[in-house]
Amino acid sequence: MSSEARYCGYLESPIGWIEIIGSEKSILSVDYVDEPQEQSTESALVNMALKQLSEYFQDTRKIFDLRLCLAGTDFQREVWNHLLQIPFGQAATYHEVAERIGKPKAVRAVGAANGRNPISIIVPCHRVIGSDGSLTGYGGGLWRKKWLLKHEGFLAK
Repeated sequence: MSSEARYCGYLESPIGWIEIIGSEKSILSVDYVDEPQEQSTESALVNMALKQLSEYFQDTRKIFDLRLCLAGTDFQREVWNHLLQIPFGQAATYHEVAERIGKPKAVRAVGAANGRNPISIIVPCHRVIGSDGSLTGYGGGLWRKKWLLKHEGFLAK
């Protein structure tokens, strides 16, 4: 990131503390933390992200409307942009994602890109599952992935 000002905010959610980092222009990261790491310095955009995530957890929001900065390789950004197209309450397998981006043999690379997603929940990497329907890999822990998929109605509660 350039010398652009950086802002952060925290949300205490049903699945733990969430840290949102942004600039004046875009959300840079959404990640799980054990507790707030620094003093909040919210911008209007970080406040909007906090509000939208809160609405998501309250079952009043299914689609996020935020400017995102997806910093990664071209391939990672391609995967992450595809994840944004997986609707609330649905899931796709790693193989399906690889096929949909036109790289059917890149299943492991899709998994690696998924694991490096800097904007959890909003870029819904939790909606990607194993070909056998198993819940595999999630940076925030499989228990959070299961909770999110239940919350969205993909898994039975």
